[in-house]
Amino acid sequence: MSRKLVIGDIHGGFKALIQVLERAEVTPDDQLIFLGDYVDGWSESSQIIHFLTELSGKQECIFIKGNHDAWCEDWLVSGHTPDVWLFNGGKSTLESYEDYLPEKLDLHLEFFQRMKNYHIDDQDRLFIHAGYASMHGPEREVYSSNYRWDRTLWETAVAMDKKLQRNSELYPKRLLLYKEIFIGHTPTLDIGSRIPVNKANVWNMDTGAAYTGALSIMDIHSKQFWQSDPLPSLYPDEKGRNL
Repeated sequence: MSRKLVIGDIHGGFKALIQVLERAEVTPDDQLIFLGDYVDGWSESSQIIHFLTELSGKQECIFIKGNHDAWCEDWLVSGHTPDVWLFNGGKSTLESYEDYLPEKLDLHLEFFQRMKNYHIDDQDRLFIHAGYASMHGPEREVYSSNYRWDRTLWETAVAMDKKLQRNSELYPKRLLLYKEIFIGHTPTLDIGSRIPVNKANVWNMDTGAAYTGALSIMDIHSKQFWQSDPLPSLYPDEKGRNL
């Protein structure tokens, strides 16, 4: 049977990506939904983009754009390398592209430009990198940067009283818009978890692959998930985004 699988932030960890695809026994019949931040951190960002462009020709893939992907796209367009990007993993991404020919860079730019801000499936599930601030959902978002930067959606879900019912007037209106919401962007390590975390109807799939955690992939129906080895063990001679 085909599955719908969602994958958290990868951050240049190509070895981890291959591991989770193998451990989840992904087949061409499975739909893959990537939540963004493919680049910046470990040393194989360009290899990930090359792999994903080829993978999308073999099976159904949905690619959400993360904030780090937006930075990389800006560099591919303009050549601009802001310090904030370099400091937050961009340096390793630049190094991974050192030997790329211009025509290959153009293909990668096209891949970034085709990424989606968010995806809503036929079961009213939302897939987005970070979040949204509008009470009417991402379709009515005033600031598109919130798709890639907003943390208030996750913070709201984390801080909620677990006893609060959906029919309560106090229930956050943003969370009532969708059956489930799948996000990345904010590592679950921040709240002491190394596995995907569910708060209210929000699932956070960023299990800290950029830092000391693993990369995670989940079957959105069964909620079974698989993880790579912790990224520092896969890249023992690198720091990733660990300071």
